[in-house]
Order: sequence, then C-alpha cells, then structure tokens
Amino acid sequence: MNPTTTDLVDRLMDLWSRPLPDDDAAALAAFGALYTDPVEVNGASLTLADMLARARAVQAAYSDMDRVVLERVEAPGKLVVAFRMLGTHTGPLPTPLGVVAPTGGPVDLRVIDVLTLTGDGRIRGIVVVGDELGNLVRLGAVALAGHEPVGRHG
Repeated sequence: MNPTTTDLVDRLMDLWSRPLPDDDAAALAAFGALYTDPVEVNGASLTLADMLARARAVQAAYSDMDRVVLERVEAPGKLVVAFRMLGTHTGPLPTPLGVVAPTGGPVDLRVIDVLTLTGDGRIRGIVVVGDELGNLVRLGAVALAGHEPVGRHG
C-alpha cells in the first residue's frame, strides 16, 4: 500500500470520527487539507463549508464513533475505501426520509467511498455508497413489511 494514501485514509477517518474544532476556521482548514473546494460528492458540488456541516451533523447524531477500514484499493488518481462506521445513535439523525430522533441504538454502517484525487493527493470527487437502509432498520426507524422490527421482540 502506498504510504501517502495510507496516511490520507487515516487522516480522513480521523477527520470524520474525532470531534472537530469548535472554531469553524480551524475545522475548515482541516477539511481544506484533505479536500478541494468545492468537492464533487455523488454528482453534487459541495463547498468545504457544506462538508463541515455534514460532518457536524454526523457527529451530533452519533457518539463513540469509530471507523474500521475493511479494504483499500488504489488505481491511478483513485482510491477506494470500504469501511464500517460504528457508534451509538444519540442525537437527531437527518436522513432522506426525515429526521430520526435519538434511539440509543447501535450504529454499524457499511460504506464504500470511491475517491478521485488531485495530483497533490487531495480529494476532488467522491462517490459514496452506504447501507443507510440497513442502519435505519437496525435503529428501528424503518420497518420492513412482513418482518418484526429489529431489537423489538416480545
């Protein structure tokens, strides 16, 4: 594994899972060290401020966050990272279906990020694929037809 991309993955995981600085300028600088401004995420152009807002929302929704890297694959100008995001759902969670109130339930979200890198190693594009539905089912926020909600037996 390329030491530069290994360092990038470590810094990326730390940025999203460790508490961010309260000072927005310092937090934006941390994002600017890893991402271009703007960065394309699933086809949408997001500013560093947008990325910071997303990170703050994730950190407000989940506590005791950790990320476990499952796999890394490199190609010229690309880095693919598969990982698990683990934690506890302790704050409001914004989702495409609406905001999910805190459940206190465990979070085990599997994610694959396909990163497009600049020549200096910053991230300029991301395709994110995450198992959001599995997470919402696990938290009891979504029920599957014909199945008893997870963790709600008897």
